[in-house]
Amino acid sequence: MTKTHNRTRALVEAAIMIALAQLLSYITLYRFPYGGSVDAAMLPIVIFAVRWGAGRGTLAGFCFGLLQYFLGNGIAISWLSLLGDYAVAFAALGVAGLFKGKKLGLIWGCLVGSLARFIVHWVVGATVWGEYMPETFWNMEMTNTWVYSALYNIGYMFFCCVIITVISAVFLKVMPKYMRGEDIKR
Repeated sequence: MTKTHNRTRALVEAAIMIALAQLLSYITLYRFPYGGSVDAAMLPIVIFAVRWGAGRGTLAGFCFGLLQYFLGNGIAISWLSLLGDYAVAFAALGVAGLFKGKKLGLIWGCLVGSLARFIVHWVVGATVWGEYMPETFWNMEMTNTWVYSALYNIGYMFFCCVIITVISAVFLKVMPKYMRGEDIKR
């Protein structure tokens, strides 16, 4: 395969994975009132990142994040929350690409990609959304925006991470060469 062929293949796979992620985002188990939902939408982006690397994975995540805002009834109070909660948070999934070619790279990619996305949401929640913090949350008095943001974002990110990691384990068993990117000619 030529370099041009690989670039074309990566572009086509990115488009397919972004579209699949967008479709999966419409199948939610639970949607939180101020953004965030429990779904498997991150999985195609993580798979793409593990197959093609962190750079391309970050770009695919960035594109998906913008689609999430514009097509998924995104919630933003300023351009900072739009960039942070959508563009940067989903681009952070690209760190999964650091595990490209590793035997359990997809599993680690799910865990580290989810953690990276959580960290972005946590920081944006504490710094941008902090002024909207309720007095109580889960029957606890809230006085610290960092604690509130952590609790709120863990509320959906933990379950998303579990869902995509379990599905990834199944995919690794069923089609290991594809999931590790071994079918890509370098």
